[in-house]
Amino acid sequence: MYTLSFSFSCSLHLSHFLAMLRGGLWDMVIAMLLWGVWLPSCLSQTTSPSQDGKIKFRLAGYPRKHNEGRVEVFYNGEWGTICDDDFTLANAHVLCRHLGFVEALSWSHSAKYGPGTGKIWLDNVMCGGSENSIEKCVSRGWGNSDCTHQEDAGVVCKDERLPGFADSNIIESQVRLKGGAKTGEGRVEVLKGSEWGTVCDDHWNLQSASVVCREVGFGTAKEALTGARMGQGMGPIYMNEVQCRGDEKSLWDCPHKSITAEDCKHMEDASVICNIPYMGFEKSIRLTGGRTQLEGRVELLLSTGSGVRDWGLVCGDGWTSREAMVVCRQLGLGHASSGLRETWYWDSSNVTEMVLSGVKCKGNEMTLTDCQHHSVVSCKRAGAQFSAGIICSDTASDLVLNAPLVEQTVYIEDRPLHLLYCAAEENCLAKSAAQANWPYGHRRLLRFSSEIHNIGKADFRPRLGRHSWVWHECHRHYHSMDIFTYYDLLSLNGTKVADGHKASFCLEDTECHEGVLKHYECANFGEQGITVGCWDLYRHDIDCQWIDITDVIPGNYILQVIINPNFEVAESDFTNNAMRCNCKYDGNRVWLHKCHLGETGCCSLGPSDLPDSIKHLMGMK
Repeated sequence: MYTLSFSFSCSLHLSHFLAMLRGGLWDMVIAMLLWGVWLPSCLSQTTSPSQDGKIKFRLAGYPRKHNEGRVEVFYNGEWGTICDDDFTLANAHVLCRHLGFVEALSWSHSAKYGPGTGKIWLDNVMCGGSENSIEKCVSRGWGNSDCTHQEDAGVVCKDERLPGFADSNIIESQVRLKGGAKTGEGRVEVLKGSEWGTVCDDHWNLQSASVVCREVGFGTAKEALTGARMGQGMGPIYMNEVQCRGDEKSLWDCPHKSITAEDCKHMEDASVICNIPYMGFEKSIRLTGGRTQLEGRVELLLSTGSGVRDWGLVCGDGWTSREAMVVCRQLGLGHASSGLRETWYWDSSNVTEMVLSGVKCKGNEMTLTDCQHHSVVSCKRAGAQFSAGIICSDTASDLVLNAPLVEQTVYIEDRPLHLLYCAAEENCLAKSAAQANWPYGHRRLLRFSSEIHNIGKADFRPRLGRHSWVWHECHRHYHSMDIFTYYDLLSLNGTKVADGHKASFCLEDTECHEGVLKHYECANFGEQGITVGCWDLYRHDIDCQWIDITDVIPGNYILQVIINPNFEVAESDFTNNAMRCNCKYDGNRVWLHKCHLGETGCCSLGPSDLPDSIKHLMGMK
């Protein structure tokens, strides 16, 4: 007996109808009725455009070549995948054309290239093969799927490009450069699955380096560097004894050996310096008043109201090491050491007027004028003594949080209030703690360990000297930085539901890699910092190493940790300063999963990061 319902779903497959048509007369009647309701409904769901009017496609996953992979779709501001239900070669033809290839050779099911993440945007896609958009094909509609990512579809496209097709975002990059001071240089990192890793320098040469340079969008390699010249990476080392001919399209296509723990250490990470066009950016910026060529007030050559170009100062309000990073790069002077908001102590005999204010950089800009800034100069503190200055350096620190350790050490503690007086004094509890019935009751704390590594080429030192450190009697230690990390619990839409800022209790070398000596120790008013190749461990049982979640209701959240959040101290790379984890809290226990380092919109320099005007000059548009 059949029960009729008119809340039909597009999850009814064509195969279901065929099976019913092969049944008896009553089956055929039901099948025709369902077909009459289901088909118009499904067709009406396939024409919804994305909010920005454009959907994008890319290939991802591992292992793969440049013309194959898991199909990912950018829709409604988010990347997602396509389920393999009802998938055919005709679907693959349409998708390969979206990706700029002439046709498909084959397709794959069951997440052959690894499971994706995020939304599964399309399911039960059925194309004829001639459609000019996947939106013209029959499907269940955007975001309507009963699949898991173990059913993600993949394609293999014919390695022949459509004439005139130009889209820089069709393939997810599997190689990136990190830790370099200039465009087109850095430590080589490759993507395997969803995790980035490094390349060992055994047999590393110009042929292999040139493959990397072309893969990230530049020309041939100028230098193939060994011995972690651009800093040591973290995590896995994926490749060893890479031996490219030089004409491969991807580093993964080159002969190489897989890595065992005994083969290589991160002190052997490979790096490259690529050949890039000369752009002459340094002609429109200069430093004045400094004691050496690596420091001084920042002056820009800009057009005035009368159309005449003249030199002028930059307002120091809000100036940080991220802005300094852009200036040092534009001048070709390496990394930033400091971004200065006051420059009264430098020679001011030939100072000029303010010509730029409100500068706010992401850190990956090629010139200072590419950064966000005021359209009309507005500086709270006028005068040359409050103009922006910089100090550049050949080397810089680079802090990275050990994300897996956070995931492994998390737990909840109900801590009695009588043990939290010092924590309250140092603002380590939620605001509601002030209304608690002290010393009775407790606070619920989300606790975990933080292990912060310095993988750069210079020691991480507090911006302020010892004379400016603040003594805290309760915990009996000096704070060398106002805020060293932010600990936040966010809702799934990014709203902060609990926070616990963490002052720099004390920066010291807890442990170091083999052969590296400790230099910093908190005891006896010692020097504070983190040596290159060492790490500072804040154990889960240290006071204030927590987020107060007493007022948080059970649910799904995001745990976020950001190191050096105000960019007080210069680093070679700020993109690895943030870590996020998926967090589930049931009211009694907590689970973290998928802890990963996040991009903070800064400092990883490839051709896609360049302004459009520069891309045009380089022949990239």
